[in-house]
Amino acid sequence: MHTDRERCVRAVQSKDARFDGWFFTAVLTTRIYCRPSCPVVPPKPENMTFYPSAAACQQAGFRACKRCRPDTSPGSPEWNQRADLVARAMRLIADGVVDRDGVPGLAARLGYSTRQIERQLLAELGAGPLALARAQRAQTARLLIETTVLPMAEIAFAAGFSSIRTFNDTVREVFALAPSELRARLPKKRNPQSATPGTLTLRLPFRTPLNPENLFGHLAATAVPGVEEWRDGAYRRTLRLPYGHGIATLAPEPDHIACRLTLSDLRDLPVAISRCRRMLDLDADPVAIDDQLRTDPLLAPLVDKAPGRRVPRTVDEAEFAVRAVLGQQVSTAAARTHASRLVMAHGDPIDDPEGGLTHLFPTPEALAALDPESLAMPRTRRTTFTTLVRQLADGTVHLGPESDWPETRAQLLALPGFGPWTVDVIAMRALGDPDAFLPTDLGIRRAAQDLGLPSTPSALTARAAAWRPWRAYAVQYLWATDSHPINFLPV
Repeated sequence: MHTDRERCVRAVQSKDARFDGWFFTAVLTTRIYCRPSCPVVPPKPENMTFYPSAAACQQAGFRACKRCRPDTSPGSPEWNQRADLVARAMRLIADGVVDRDGVPGLAARLGYSTRQIERQLLAELGAGPLALARAQRAQTARLLIETTVLPMAEIAFAAGFSSIRTFNDTVREVFALAPSELRARLPKKRNPQSATPGTLTLRLPFRTPLNPENLFGHLAATAVPGVEEWRDGAYRRTLRLPYGHGIATLAPEPDHIACRLTLSDLRDLPVAISRCRRMLDLDADPVAIDDQLRTDPLLAPLVDKAPGRRVPRTVDEAEFAVRAVLGQQVSTAAARTHASRLVMAHGDPIDDPEGGLTHLFPTPEALAALDPESLAMPRTRRTTFTTLVRQLADGTVHLGPESDWPETRAQLLALPGFGPWTVDVIAMRALGDPDAFLPTDLGIRRAAQDLGLPSTPSALTARAAAWRPWRAYAVQYLWATDSHPINFLPV
């Protein structure tokens, strides 16, 4: 979008928050970059230039605005709706791959050369993978500076910097303030917390509107005991992270998601934030999605009644695939029971002083080593389960952020016991494909019949072509016509 100058200027002049994260405005006279909704008086159009990423602004010598804090705006919806090389690379960078494995590690995960990846990222985002990872490190550093009482040296390494000097130089360059000055300028009432070590409280921004009913209702209704719970108005779950484990506590607020993270290793902070945002689909563009779905006169009333529905996703793609198999042809309660038994027998135990979380969900490696005869399920589904976990464990099937959606679908369909419903529910909630569709789902067919939509899978798929590329969101609106607990916040 940043190449459409006229449209960008209009968005800045109207302070349209819908475009935050889509592009960034750099002001040539002040050398500051802002989000489109910045509250200050807009600069003259001739003094504006536009970039596709905060990293590109920083690389061009602009510093972040202290008023609108563009480095904390919601992420671009582009990376959620695309499965090309650039989108897959951006998802991996957000997941911390460059910080852990460098650009060669990023290239290896994607199956391209480092030169190809750098060339494509530069062409589309104006910054290479190192600059994009550096921008993410700067944002993490600022978050730790402002929300903890950690010494600056610990913050530097927790944010992913290789040295304190690099940390100091980067913070000064990006924010025009030294780390100590960033902390000193906080109002007294917002002084960094002195809470439990490893626990941070932050706000996760999103584009409005956001309807929390189906989002949190689905996560709570399908929660696996020991791994997930709904407590005191918040969804809580354990996280398996690159350097350790964590617990996320997430509660919906009118203009943000209140997030509390307890981490065994603070180096996992950016990854934990990225995975929570992805699970809650916070980088979606609900206005664009809902406008497209409203073009169908039978869907329009559902959208108008409760706009801003998100697709409830996952923090662990392999976990969700296992749970999808456990949920085949059984009730939600039965699927939770099956999953809970696996958790108690094969999950890694953790301590949760605040609630009832007890385990991390088992890894594919742990599940591949179990005795199939111990599984209380029909033999055919047992074969489906053991084949899936074995191929996840040995890397034959990989469901990470870098997954190529068509290729992964084909791999899953080739597994015994995997039909279109199982593949599409994994594509929708684990891979993040916004166009995944479930025409054979009983709830979808019942909703279609009640609304006057075609109820046979082939006819409904033909009608749903007009909803593309947002059919996964249409699924949420159709599911919401039922009185199932997934559609309501727990009381």
